[in-house]
Amino acid sequence: MANQLIKPFKNPHYLPSVTRLMTTSKRVQDRSQQKRVHALEIAVEKHKIASKILFLLELLKQEPEQVIPIRSLDQHRRQLNLPKPHKISDFIRKSPKLFEMYKDQRGTTWVGLTAKGEELVEEEERLIAENEGKAVEHVTRLLMMSVNKILPLDKIAHFRRDLGLPYDFRKHWVHKYPDCFRVLKDEDDVEFLKLVSWNPCWSVTEVEKKVTGITKAENHVPGRLSLAFPMKFPPDYKKVYRYGGQIENFQKREYLSPYADAKELKAGSVEFDKRAIAVMHEVLSFMNEKRLITDHLTHFRREFVMPQKLMRILLKHFGIFYVSERGKRFSVFLTEAYDGSELIEKCPLVVWKEKVVSLTGYRGRKKKIETFDDMDDFVDNDLFESDSEDENTISIDRSFKEEDDTMSDVEDELVTQISEMDIGEVQKAYNDT
Repeated sequence: MANQLIKPFKNPHYLPSVTRLMTTSKRVQDRSQQKRVHALEIAVEKHKIASKILFLLELLKQEPEQVIPIRSLDQHRRQLNLPKPHKISDFIRKSPKLFEMYKDQRGTTWVGLTAKGEELVEEEERLIAENEGKAVEHVTRLLMMSVNKILPLDKIAHFRRDLGLPYDFRKHWVHKYPDCFRVLKDEDDVEFLKLVSWNPCWSVTEVEKKVTGITKAENHVPGRLSLAFPMKFPPDYKKVYRYGGQIENFQKREYLSPYADAKELKAGSVEFDKRAIAVMHEVLSFMNEKRLITDHLTHFRREFVMPQKLMRILLKHFGIFYVSERGKRFSVFLTEAYDGSELIEKCPLVVWKEKVVSLTGYRGRKKKIETFDDMDDFVDNDLFESDSEDENTISIDRSFKEEDDTMSDVEDELVTQISEMDIGEVQKAYNDT
């Protein structure tokens, strides 16, 4: 199905004037460090190691002969997180079961996949094909949650690996399901994915499924909910007793389903914020590892009708979410999905990823890990109150670049402090603190 050029279609995410509100509270990294959960920090370390390997696997997969000159990888240092003077060849040598290097007659060093590496690439392609039905459901449900039932393809691309979409999903995959969604282009040639048909069965939230046991409802109409979110706190977090009453009151409050029309919700209201929590819970539930880069989640504020101070909400509701600032960008976890550092339910693609990591000899960076701190000076008296801007404030995606830079600055300061240790040593370091 060819892309359709819709001339009258205007970009629904542009407004001529913008007012950006910034939180006046402590820096995000300061607040996050005071709520460290070691087990989930271990999961972040493992993800960082895996992301380097998977990036190189994917890069080689796109080459006709699945080989590439080592010098060509220099332009990908940022994605590999290997700043100079560290040698890319040293990084590759640490995974001899996946990658192999050789020199041609001209002395050019090439890197390619081993037989085992090729086998794993083929296995991933098979697993992605088997996961296609679930991926279609999750992409459709993202569209169903959006305020105008349309999302930029560039933003969906951020979720590609997390949703188990194929590498070239923009070229073919998005056109395979015209009964669910279709591709449009605006006047600036920007591609969007638009919902074609509403599926009532897919408008049942993951929380509803767990609490009520309902998995399919042909005539389901999303509306107001009063279901409690699963919460999991660190064992040494004593303030859960102090805030017990507030937590109970928060859980009892009604909120609008992520799939219900939220256009009339008043920004700044408690109901507005609680619905945002429901949306973020739903989105994270779709992801293979129940975690996301926070930038990728906050970029959907406009489309999912969520407050500007989304990071503050994620941090304050850490019984539901956990934010880690380790790495180039912050990560957010759905805490209920993890038992320690391990995902409780692992889909085949997650199992495949763990298999790949088990075959690597690459070692992650060692950094000082702060212990979980139950500091008295970190007290939010408005822990379960609203953090949103008032209803007269307009906030859109133009501010995201500014926030991305703030988050990335954390890693920029650390990138020169590289020393290495095994994953097992990382885990031991956490346990010893």
